[in-house]
Formats: sequence, structure tokens, C-alpha cells
Amino acid sequence: MIGMETEGELCRARVHGEMTIYSAAQLRQELAAAMDEPRDLELDLEGVTDIDSAGIQLLMLLKRERDAHDRKLALSNHSSTVLDVFELMGLIGYFNDPVVLTKTRGGNHGS
Repeated sequence: MIGMETEGELCRARVHGEMTIYSAAQLRQELAAAMDEPRDLELDLEGVTDIDSAGIQLLMLLKRERDAHDRKLALSNHSSTVLDVFELMGLIGYFNDPVVLTKTRGGNHGS
């Protein structure tokens, strides 16, 4: 589910598949290595096909742990599924990452 690679001072972890209650225990084990990673960490979310509150909690835990140890975390390539849930839960700015909204959501927001 998570593939990790290092490149100089950066560790990139790519998440593939679901980040849901059904995969939370396995994901937490896989993310344990990322939590302790001394390099800057980028979590690539392009391959996330489904995410629920358990997946969000894992992302928040990872952010909290990285912040507590003064280590950088960046989320990147947010899948549309992740963006939808972040928007629904008001979390677009929580992770302090640039988010590019590339698809039109139903209705006229702010118009």
C-alpha cells in the first residue's frame, strides 16, 4: 500500500489504494517508518482511491508526530477523492500544503 523511496534529503512515500477503516491498521504499521524518517517527508496521495475518517486520522497523526519532532511533512498530488474529503471536512488548509483544485465541483461556489 505504501512505497517509499529516498532521494537526497527527501523521503517520498506513495500511498496506493484505500485509506479507510478496513486498511487503517496495516497503513499505520507502514506509516510507522515514515513517522521516524529523519529526512523531509513527502506523502504522495495520487494513488488514494478511497479515504474515510480513519484515513484522515492517520494523516493527522502523521502530521502531529512529524511536527512534534520538528520534521517536515508535505502532502502532494492529492487524488480527487482526497480533495473531496478534505473539502467536505474543511481540511484544505490544515496540512499547510498547496492544493490545486483542477475539477469543477457541482454548483457555483462563491459566484
